[in-house]
Amino acid sequence: MSLSIFTKKNLTRVVMPLTLALTAFSANVLAADVDADGANGVLKKNNCTKCHSVDKDKSGPSFKKTAAALKGKPDAEAKLTKHLTTGPMVKVDGAEEKHKVIVATDAELKNVIQYILSR
Repeated sequence: MSLSIFTKKNLTRVVMPLTLALTAFSANVLAADVDADGANGVLKKNNCTKCHSVDKDKSGPSFKKTAAALKGKPDAEAKLTKHLTTGPMVKVDGAEEKHKVIVATDAELKNVIQYILSR
C-alpha cells in the first residue's frame, strides 16, 4: 500500500489545475504591474504607433502578435529589449530599413516591454 500523494490520478486532479491557476495568477500580476498609460505615452513619443498598434498589423506587427510570438520564451524580454534598443534591419512594405531606436529611461523601457508582452 502506497501513501504517496503523487499518483497519476492525483497529478491530473490536483497538481495540474493548481499549476494552471498559478499561471493565470502570475499573468494577472504581470499585467497589473504595467503602467499602460505610461507605456502608451512612451510609444507615442517615439512614434511607435505609426507602424504598430495593440491588435492590428500596420506596416509593423501588432503588439498582440509580437507577444504571441515571444510567449513562453525565457529570453522574451531580452529579445524585445535588443530589438528596441539596437535598431535592427526590418522589412517595411517589402523594403529593408533600420528600426527606430526607442528613446526612454531604463524604467520606461522595462514598462514598455512588459506592456507589449502582456498584450
